[in-house]
Amino acid sequence: MKGRLLAVDPGEKNIGLAVSDPLGISANPLMVLTHVSKDEDARRIAIVAREQQVTAIVIGLPLEADGEIGPAAKRSQKLAGHLRKFYDGEIIFWDESGSTNAVQELLIEMNVPRQKRKGHQDARAAAWILQDYLNHQANTPSAESH
Repeated sequence: MKGRLLAVDPGEKNIGLAVSDPLGISANPLMVLTHVSKDEDARRIAIVAREQQVTAIVIGLPLEADGEIGPAAKRSQKLAGHLRKFYDGEIIFWDESGSTNAVQELLIEMNVPRQKRKGHQDARAAAWILQDYLNHQANTPSAESH
């Protein structure tokens, strides 16, 4: 998939956003939105998608440990339903299980002081989700190459 992608890490209080480079190689944290309502959140995400000129939105889907869809994943699906009112591009769900913990572990490995690790990591988690998706796409042979 060519073009920029927007990743959404939907949380109960905050929504992390990240964007890819135009070639779809790397993901970068973009911003954190404070949750207002599903419709308002979706409207603001769609505005960011237009501003960033993305070709698709990747929404983190936090699956349960057994791979099932639980309450958090259902919230992601509901947000996507509201987003379809404001955004007519492709919406992709991507398993985000462990994204927040992965970001915390990475910051520890990078020797980021505890004080700087505090606070909202939502945009970084969105970047982790998007990078995971991009890496998977880069390592998956396309139908065109067969």
